[in-house]
Amino acid sequence: MTEPHTVPPEGTPPTVPQLDVRAAEPPASAAPPSTGGFADRPPGYPSALLWLRAGILRDWRGVLGAFVATWFYLPVALLLAFWSGLVFAVIGLFAGGLGADDQVPQVLRDAPLIGSLLEAFLTRSGGVLGGMAGFAAGFLVGFLTVFVVPWLGAENGVLTVATGLAGTVAAAALIGLLYTLYRVLLEPRLLVVSGARQPSRREYARLRPVLDECARRLGLPSVPRLLMEDDPVLSNARTYARHVVVTTAVLTEPDDEVAALLSHELVHWRTGDEITSAFVRGVGLPLTLAHALPTWLMRTFPHPGTNFVVFLFFWPVLLTMRYVVLPLHARDVRAAEYRADLGAVLTGHVDGMRRVLERRLSFETGRSGWDEAVCATHPPHELRLDALERASVAGVSAGADQPVTAERLFGHSGPVGTRRTWLLVGTLLLAACVGTGGLGVVQWAFFRPQATIDGYFSALADRDSDAALGFLNYPIGDADRKLLGQLLRGEGYRPPTDIDITKLERNGDRADATVTYRLAGERRTAGVTLHRADEATAGLFHGWRLSGGLTSLDAPFAGPGAQLNGVALPGAADGPAVLLLPGEYAATGPASALSETPGETVAVGPEQGSATLQLAPVLKPAAGEAVQAQVRAWLDECAKQTVAAPPGCPFRYYGGSAQKVTWKILEYPQITVELTEPASARVATPNATQGKVQVSGTNTYFGGDSPFTDEDEFTVTGTATADGDTVTFRPTPN
Repeated sequence: MTEPHTVPPEGTPPTVPQLDVRAAEPPASAAPPSTGGFADRPPGYPSALLWLRAGILRDWRGVLGAFVATWFYLPVALLLAFWSGLVFAVIGLFAGGLGADDQVPQVLRDAPLIGSLLEAFLTRSGGVLGGMAGFAAGFLVGFLTVFVVPWLGAENGVLTVATGLAGTVAAAALIGLLYTLYRVLLEPRLLVVSGARQPSRREYARLRPVLDECARRLGLPSVPRLLMEDDPVLSNARTYARHVVVTTAVLTEPDDEVAALLSHELVHWRTGDEITSAFVRGVGLPLTLAHALPTWLMRTFPHPGTNFVVFLFFWPVLLTMRYVVLPLHARDVRAAEYRADLGAVLTGHVDGMRRVLERRLSFETGRSGWDEAVCATHPPHELRLDALERASVAGVSAGADQPVTAERLFGHSGPVGTRRTWLLVGTLLLAACVGTGGLGVVQWAFFRPQATIDGYFSALADRDSDAALGFLNYPIGDADRKLLGQLLRGEGYRPPTDIDITKLERNGDRADATVTYRLAGERRTAGVTLHRADEATAGLFHGWRLSGGLTSLDAPFAGPGAQLNGVALPGAADGPAVLLLPGEYAATGPASALSETPGETVAVGPEQGSATLQLAPVLKPAAGEAVQAQVRAWLDECAKQTVAAPPGCPFRYYGGSAQKVTWKILEYPQITVELTEPASARVATPNATQGKVQVSGTNTYFGGDSPFTDEDEFTVTGTATADGDTVTFRPTPN
């Protein structure tokens, strides 16, 4: 009971016995001293578990309100809803005021009287209507956003929401239980800090016999610890999980009123009402702590200005607590007050309780406000008096047809569960443990970073490109995916072998591993990075993906016909980038009668970002000899001609009108053949290796013939091409 109390009415002086300090010694029948911990729990509970369970499960409305308000971020939802509504209201105000009348259908606009009335109404009030509609829409959007956004983008929607909700419930229940244990175990220290103290010998001698007698009549073999609070004005008592704190003003009360007050508090203690309140506060602990600061400020600095500033900053928390949590929890607290009043009926102190309640009627104010009517923790005294009167009538209880008894008031605790219940619970726990263990084994075997690395290299060993790409966090097109499949299935592919993970460090959703492997006949080391996948397999298992993993291969000198593992490289002449998985690849280039391309091995490691393939064709030795032979045959044909300027030949005579001309190759030129393309080459003669030719004949001067002989150097230029299996030389026209 927490209501204030004044001195008894005139004519009813309190009956305070003469105190004898010797009476302060505990009676022989008193309960043994407490040993601490849960030893101070009320009787009737075989175990502390049963005691906690009875208190925790009583007020499901208060627990639900605290859970929803705290763990669904209700204050944040209110804050966002208010500002969203304000923004939408401004938009609606302008939109409604400027364009509301334009939305009236033309039929109504043209109607006599109605059209003008609607136009006038919307012109003058459209902004107000638009602002109200905008605020309502914005408030709803902002409020629902807080509830919807955390669940957006979840894979396997229903299962993810269910598991997330289950985890939230478990977290709230755990925090509530831990907070309850904290309040119970540290209750002595917390009460000392709040100002409670041990009773003196005189106070003990005054209150302890009354407390023991009330406990005896209630059928309680033990009593809670008795503490005092120095307050000579306020007559009050409060019950905690293991203690009853009484103010010093109670010492001046009459014996029957003190007994009624202590009977009331003993019922609170026996039914574990403090456990119920502690668990509700624990479930909503973040909200409770956030609410404690503004309430402390307003209580410590009671000024309208202070209250306004505190409300301005903490209004979402204050409104959530005032209109959600407190009303739901206060219902159970009021029911507990009705139940505790029945303790006076069982102890035979109905008159004392009646006088206490009647005297305190003058301290009650009207219950017209929300706080006084809905959030009040104590029922109206008149209703408590009415319930007390009905309960004190023989054969009639508060709202029932049977008299009030200790068994009906306290209930039967009984065991925590029957054998069948424990068997069912054990079976469920075993199934949960086996299931959880099985899920852990699956997670360890298939969804840890090591499993991803092993699976990736195993897929490469199996030449399964699709499986290997499934372990990578790398987008790839269908064309590249198809080409990779062909390359891995080609005869020239050799996957990395002897894979060994020598080091792995995980930091949140990222893991860094060091992998050693054998490739191209040598042992190599690579560092790979993995990231936890966003999508979940079966909604439960989040695997890992390798970052990168594909190597870009550039082939700038590979012309048409270039192949990798027997697969033609598309557009290799333009030097495109081809994506490769780790491994060893055999590259071959085009060949013709003129040139050949030496094969090359490309070794790609998992750490490589890029690689270069240079397939350069070279001239076949036989092709050079064939070109040389064709050049000489061509020169021989030129030398057979008997004209001063053999057409298409690299030499000619410029000395007048020559007759009977004969040519003789003195020295064939040394030519160079330089490939320009795999099937064509440029033929030229260096200056130092020019050919020599001798020309002879006769010249006619003034009617007479004069013989001549001359020598000259010449060069040969042209092109050589591969025509099928043969090489053809074509000289450059002079």
